[in-house]
Amino acid sequence: MKNKGAGKLGWISIIVAIASAVGIYYVPNYKLWFLAILLLNLALSLVSGLLHSARSGGIRLVCRLLVGGLFIFSSFTKGVDPLGTKYKMLDYFAAYHLEWLNEYAMVLAVLMILAEFLIGICLLTKICPKLATIGGTLFMIAFTAVTLFDARYDMVPDCGCFGTAVKMTNWQTFYKNLVIDAVLLHLLLNLRSLKSRRKLFFQIVIGLIYAALFTGFEIYNYRHLPVVDFMNWKVGNQMNAQPEQEQQIYLTFRNKETGKTQEYLSPDYPWNDSVWKSQWEFVDQRVEGGNNYIGFSALDQDGDDVTEMILNTKNLLMFTSHDVSMITDKEWEKIEKITETARQKGYEVIWITASSQEENESLQKEHPYIDEIYSGDELEIKTIVRFNPGLIWLDDGLVKDKWSAVDFDKAWARM
Repeated sequence: MKNKGAGKLGWISIIVAIASAVGIYYVPNYKLWFLAILLLNLALSLVSGLLHSARSGGIRLVCRLLVGGLFIFSSFTKGVDPLGTKYKMLDYFAAYHLEWLNEYAMVLAVLMILAEFLIGICLLTKICPKLATIGGTLFMIAFTAVTLFDARYDMVPDCGCFGTAVKMTNWQTFYKNLVIDAVLLHLLLNLRSLKSRRKLFFQIVIGLIYAALFTGFEIYNYRHLPVVDFMNWKVGNQMNAQPEQEQQIYLTFRNKETGKTQEYLSPDYPWNDSVWKSQWEFVDQRVEGGNNYIGFSALDQDGDDVTEMILNTKNLLMFTSHDVSMITDKEWEKIEKITETARQKGYEVIWITASSQEENESLQKEHPYIDEIYSGDELEIKTIVRFNPGLIWLDDGLVKDKWSAVDFDKAWARM
C-alpha cells in the first residue's frame, strides 16, 4: 500500500510539472503563488521519491523521457550555435567577475554543451543511466542557483538556456528549472532502479560514439554557420519589410517595496520623476506591431545613419566583422578576390565593423579595394553572421545567403 500511494503521488507530481511547464508561458515575471506551486510540487516529488515511487516502470520511463528529451533539445539549440553560447558565457563571466576565464570561453562552451547532450541521450537510451542522472543533478543544481540570482538581481538579461531558439525571461527560466528539478528527483532518489541491460564496456563505447558525433556537429557549426538558424538574419528573411502597423513598445516596471508590476506604453511613463524612479525598477519590455527584424543600425564616417540605404540596395554583399584584428592574411586574400569578382558582376560591396571611424579609415588605407565601410554595434554584428569575418548577400533587404570565412569559396559559386 505504501508503494501504491507513493506511486499516485509520483504521477500527481509529474502531471503538475507538465501543467506548470505550460503555465510558465503565461507567468513571465515574479508571482508568489506560482512559485509556491512549483516549490510544493518539488516537495511532493521528494516525498514520493523517498517512498520509492520511481520503482514504477511507468514513472521511470516518463521521467527519463522528459528530462532526457529536454536536455537534448537544450543542447541542440546551443550546439547548433556554439559561438552564441560562448558570447553568453562571456556575459556571465563579466557578471560574476570571472574575466580570467574569457580566453577559455569557447572550449568551455563546447564542453558544457557536449556534457548536456550526453546526459540527455544517455537518459533517453539508458546508457549509464545512473551516471547520467547524477550528472543531470549537478547541472540542475548549478543552473537553478544561477538562474535564481539572475531572476532576483537581473545579472544577465537572458540566460541563453535554449540558445536563440526560445526566449524566456529570467523568472521563466528559474521556474523552468524548478519543473525539471521536480521530475529529476524521481530518478535521483531511486538510482538503484536505473539499470541498463548492456554490459558496461558497450555502454562506454556507445557513449564515446555519441560524444564524437556531437562534438563533430558542434565543430561544424562553429567553423561554418548554424545548420538551423534561429536568429533574425536567417536566409529568407525580409529585413526591410514594411510594418503592418506602427510599432508600440510596452515597458514593465516593478515596485521595489511591494513587488507590484505596472506596464506602460512608452514613452507615457514618469521617466523624469526622480521619486518614482527611486521606487520602481525596469523589468521587461515587449513590442507590438512594426518590423521586429531590424536589429541593427549602421553609420557612415560622417555619423549619418545608412541603415535604410543598406536594406534597400539590390545585390549587396556586406562583409561583417566585430573584430577586424582577428582576420588572418589568408582570409584577406579571399576577401580581396570576392570583392573584385563581385564588382565585375555588378554587385555592391560594403563593410560593417565594430571599429571606430579612425580604425576604419586605417583599414581602407591598408586594403585599398575597400570602398564603403560603416560602423555598427558589436552585438548586432554578431547576430548578422556568427563568424568573424562573415559575408551576407542582401537583395533589396532579402537575405539571399551568408557564409563564414571558411566557406567564402562557396560565395564565388553563387555570384
